[in-house]
Amino acid sequence: MGRLALPLLAQRGHLLLWSPVCLGLGIGGYFSLLQEPAGAQVGLAGAAALAGLLLARLAGEGLAPVFAALALVLFGGVLAWARTADVAAPVLGYRYYGPVEGRIVDIDRSASDAVRLTLDRVRLGDMAPARVPERVRVSLHGDQRWLVAEPGLQVMLTANLSPPPGPVEPGGYDFRRQAWFDRIGAVGYTRTPVFAMAPAEKSRAGLVMFRARVALSAAIRERLGGQPGAFAAALLTGDRSAVSERTLEDLRASNLAHLLAISGLHMGLLTGTIFAAIRALLALIPWLALRLDTRRLAAVVALVAGAGYLGLSGGNIATERAFIMVAVMLGAVLIGRRAISLRAVALAAVIVLVRRPEALLSPGFQMSFSATTALVAVFGAIRDGGGFGARWPAPLKGVAALVISSAVAGAATAPFAAAHFNRIADYGLIANLASVPVMGLWVMPWALVAGVLAPLGLSWLPLQIMGWGCAWILGVAAWVAGLSGAVTHVVSPGPWVLPVLALGGLWLVLWRGGGRWLGLGGLVLALWLWSGAERPVLLVSDRGGLVGLLGPAGRALSKAKGESFTAEVWLENDGDGARQEVAAARMAAAEGGVLRFEAAGHAVVHVSGRGAAARAGGLCGAGLLIVSVEPKPPVEGDCDLWSPSRMRDTGALAVMQDGKLVTAADRAGRRPWAP
Repeated sequence: MGRLALPLLAQRGHLLLWSPVCLGLGIGGYFSLLQEPAGAQVGLAGAAALAGLLLARLAGEGLAPVFAALALVLFGGVLAWARTADVAAPVLGYRYYGPVEGRIVDIDRSASDAVRLTLDRVRLGDMAPARVPERVRVSLHGDQRWLVAEPGLQVMLTANLSPPPGPVEPGGYDFRRQAWFDRIGAVGYTRTPVFAMAPAEKSRAGLVMFRARVALSAAIRERLGGQPGAFAAALLTGDRSAVSERTLEDLRASNLAHLLAISGLHMGLLTGTIFAAIRALLALIPWLALRLDTRRLAAVVALVAGAGYLGLSGGNIATERAFIMVAVMLGAVLIGRRAISLRAVALAAVIVLVRRPEALLSPGFQMSFSATTALVAVFGAIRDGGGFGARWPAPLKGVAALVISSAVAGAATAPFAAAHFNRIADYGLIANLASVPVMGLWVMPWALVAGVLAPLGLSWLPLQIMGWGCAWILGVAAWVAGLSGAVTHVVSPGPWVLPVLALGGLWLVLWRGGGRWLGLGGLVLALWLWSGAERPVLLVSDRGGLVGLLGPAGRALSKAKGESFTAEVWLENDGDGARQEVAAARMAAAEGGVLRFEAAGHAVVHVSGRGAAARAGGLCGAGLLIVSVEPKPPVEGDCDLWSPSRMRDTGALAVMQDGKLVTAADRAGRRPWAP
């Protein structure tokens, strides 16, 4: 025990940094369960956490951290369970077609670029209120020109609704979990007109901010026009509805998509600019500068401005996380502590995880805190080492700091971006070096000037100047995205890769002493596991209408059109940049709607098209039969039938390389969002 205590004693003063790590382990453990824990089990875990805290007080300084860490891990699991129960709301249990009434509480765009409404106060036909979802999300198709969507508007429509969809492949991203925490119990679409039932409500504070956000976004787009206007509106209000798919693709391929998400960069630039401006203005008034603590006063003004920006931008998780981080740092200024430190980052992470434990699983949380932790650690090491370039001119120091920060942030976030989005922007460093300075030194300052001059009706000039910077950034994105080899596609990692990678990186940064280099072993192990990631030999969509067979040339798809979202995700997870029609050309031609092939020792017959039921009746034999149209085809004989009626319960199907059959339900387990 003494030997165990010695290295822990060497970490005194730095153990607080491990608090969010321990919480995250507990939260991640909860979300990895295949079965929802019972109330008694959660109570036992809570009691064990309290016992761990008590033992931490009794164990002495050397071993107290061990018991405290165990208590935090257990508390993280209990916290995630409590959050899951707290947001529980009805989920639609079947497909619904009929009347829908509700109030607009959000307006955005779907992946297919259709306007999408999120409604609350929902009514569905004659459905009992207790069974009606708290919120539904509906994409608008067809002619909707008579609808002027605005926050608080009561609308009625006829829609096709269904429960939030599950993973498109076993172990894949589960949208149902995100919908559960957003309290969205049904999603769907309408092709008929949407009509207003009652004028928009104007009294509720949330809707007032939403209305101001929509109005500001429209004014910016009207003033600047085109994609620069849409980009500027996204930067200032979080409204991306006018950003085209082409622009989004260019930003992703150049690793500049993070500029669209109102997160740490935007919040830091805004509050930092205000903090510096207030201090500079007060310094011009000697009487005030000599009598007031200008740093604290500037911190208060910057904090208020950050809170206003949070409300105006919609208050999503990424922006909320950024505000918490900024608030912690400005709070450190108010109490006379170092503003930028790993302690501030750790405290911000704890606050975010306590408020929203599910944020741990989001790409935004992982990328934001990995970048911030790496930047603070690297620049802290440079500062403690005496800095760099003591005799360099100031502009050269600025350039060096920019290069280092872009390289460090890019290296810290690249694995998480590659794991979640299956791509690496090979020229992302170039794009960021050409764009981030423009963002910080031109776009955000002029946006701040526009906000100051808006009450005087003079915001048009700074907005126009800001638009030039936005046009430059979009130009850089288009140029970099057009370079040969701009994007490298990567295969999705296994479930252990990111946890091992994150723990290895955190150990390398947070541990004190020579033992920190053990973190490199975690990084190497994670990359080795990633290199051996196994992809299914055969994938079958949950409707049975699309199959994908992995071959030497990549995954071959059974059709060139239809179920395009599923096809796109499969190919992305394979690390394949091909389009659906290209992947479909790899598949052998079907004969009369019947497709036959071998998959990991299984004889597979896929039946599709009109008259599938009749053809399927005589095809049953030893092997695997998949029918895409008929829920219950009339088949007899020795076969394993996977029809839409069966897959409604199992979800998507995969045949692994060892021949094992795995369904989405097997990997998801039985959770509140995946019953």
